[in-house]
Amino acid sequence: MTAIGFIGFGEAARAIADGWAAAGIATTRAAFDIKTLQDDTAEAITEACDERGVFCAPSSAALLQRSDIVFSLVTADNAFSAAETAAAHIRPGTLYLDGNSCSPETKRRNAALIDSAGARYVDVAIMSPIHPKRHETPCLVSGPHATQGAEAMAGLGMMATVTGPEIGDASSVKMIRSVMIKGTEALMAECFLAAEKAGVSAEVLASLSASDPQIDWSRKAAYCLERMMVHGTRRAAEMREVAATVSDLGLEPRMSAATVAWQAEIGALGLQTARDDDIADRVGLILSARGKARGED
Repeated sequence: MTAIGFIGFGEAARAIADGWAAAGIATTRAAFDIKTLQDDTAEAITEACDERGVFCAPSSAALLQRSDIVFSLVTADNAFSAAETAAAHIRPGTLYLDGNSCSPETKRRNAALIDSAGARYVDVAIMSPIHPKRHETPCLVSGPHATQGAEAMAGLGMMATVTGPEIGDASSVKMIRSVMIKGTEALMAECFLAAEKAGVSAEVLASLSASDPQIDWSRKAAYCLERMMVHGTRRAAEMREVAATVSDLGLEPRMSAATVAWQAEIGALGLQTARDDDIADRVGLILSARGKARGED
């Protein structure tokens, strides 16, 4: 039975593990998350592992010594340190599937570390939200070991498409796409927060709907704000990598830099929102929390 190891056991890793369990895909599963080393987060990680029958490894070394396939699913700003630690303990021949939202250059640095340890690095780009498809979420893979990676993922019921022979080919698509996806979220936030502050929300919404009636602007904006409220901190880290990608291409990452600021600010508010909250509800929550954070209330 294939031994799977997760470096990081947040939303993506849990969703994939849940998908495998629901589909009856037989593997042994273990995870190591640095949050288990912190008193205020260790219990939550341990419980998340226990609920899914996943062995909670006490260290990265303990995880890597028992894993045939490793999924690295941490935040973008921790991806290099995760690879650096993994390189010291990973077994030769192990597949290291780096699904983190990082720039091509970061992926190449990660690959150099893993390859130097005799393991097989694969650049993996997760191309849509991990829910609701979980392990069946579409992925792109690239690099010298991409074919082996795609075959291994297919054996686990995952949807992986080889997009190129070089490390960075897959992540380039992901990063550049995020300029539009996460940038649109930031535009929605700036537009609708400003509209509410000016007292013209209904008028702005009506004007947008008249300009492009094919878009449900209220629903789209509410969804974008929910993404930022729940995942803004992680998305800001990803957008820093996007900005680096754009800069490496010789362009000024103006939109990406502004998106970092909005994602980070809204994510830092730590807000929770109900599934059926509409745009007015979410704008109200953000403006209220933002005002309190700035001492305006």
